[in-house]
Amino acid sequence: MLYSLSQWIQEQVAGTEWAERLSWLRLFGYITFRSAGALITALLLSWWFGPKIIRWLKHLSFGEQWSRTGEVVADAPRPKKWGTPTAGGLLIVLAIVLTTLVWAQLDNRLVLLTLLSVVVFCGLGFYDDYAKIAKGNAKGASSTVKLVVQVALALFIGIYLWQDDTTTKLVTQIMVPFYKYPIAVGLPAVGLALTLLTIVGSSNAVNLTDGLDGLAIGCTLIVSVVFLITTYLAGNIKTATYLHIPYVAGAGELTIVCAALVGAGLGFLWFNCHPAQMFMGDTGSLALGGALGIIAVLVHQPFLLFIAGGVFVVEAVSVMLQRGWFKWTKRRTGTGRRIFLMAPIHHHFERKGWAETQVVARFYILGVLCAVIALSSLKVR
Repeated sequence: MLYSLSQWIQEQVAGTEWAERLSWLRLFGYITFRSAGALITALLLSWWFGPKIIRWLKHLSFGEQWSRTGEVVADAPRPKKWGTPTAGGLLIVLAIVLTTLVWAQLDNRLVLLTLLSVVVFCGLGFYDDYAKIAKGNAKGASSTVKLVVQVALALFIGIYLWQDDTTTKLVTQIMVPFYKYPIAVGLPAVGLALTLLTIVGSSNAVNLTDGLDGLAIGCTLIVSVVFLITTYLAGNIKTATYLHIPYVAGAGELTIVCAALVGAGLGFLWFNCHPAQMFMGDTGSLALGGALGIIAVLVHQPFLLFIAGGVFVVEAVSVMLQRGWFKWTKRRTGTGRRIFLMAPIHHHFERKGWAETQVVARFYILGVLCAVIALSSLKVR
């Protein structure tokens, strides 16, 4: 909105004495300036809306009753966190969407696709959180319903990108980190499968990571910074050519989305750090994971997300291993066995005696390490 408004004003005053006086409006043409504005705006909006949303959720009795321990058996309640408002992801999504509408170019299809993903996944997550509260347990919405919506949206995005001549290479060419050329060309089926895996996998992985105060949002912030840098580089033909990374026309505007995500995430962390005043719930975790997945696809770097989001990958794999091993041993011996004391793996370390804040801080450190490796791949090719 501000970009279009600034351009319109400059066109109206061109050739008049006001042209020089309003020359500062040219700042809105710079992605770096608008990204900085987006980050600050999202942060301030989060701080302003945060207390209001907390009070609103408490008024609706929209509180956490059960924890997502990720065990094969039913989730165990954690009374010390009962009553803490959940579905706080509404705050994050609200800040991201409003900020993006203000600072980004709204005729950019990549931005619109990202906002679509965020809103759809947010709605799906809110439905899941509501179902948990209504049913009074941790099961929430049917896993089939959630998976169908996720797959449908991911396929829609993949097919849309494939059918458009300007974005078809995002699906038909497969890029990997540390290598400057596509490892496969003309394989849309593989590209669609990778798009599906990236978006759906990322959404669910962030969801599984959301189990301790500040853990999911902190790790999301780290990955968001990686893609804030990546989107800017991929959207600039000079830097993309120099670094031998795929150039994607219009990807620079996604930098503003990433900046808004960082600002909104920092604002949410203000209320979500230990002891949390509210949880993001599936409302936030599905939306944030989906956003990271679609951004990775849109800058032609899906495998970069697997590196930068290494913590998310480990969390998801720990759950798959735990459930797979439990079912296999139960079928073979009649008694299900576990690999970890509890899954996702952050709960395993809690059971080992680590304090909640220790687990979160150490996972942050691992997240930063993954981010550094991911960023190094942009140069080492």
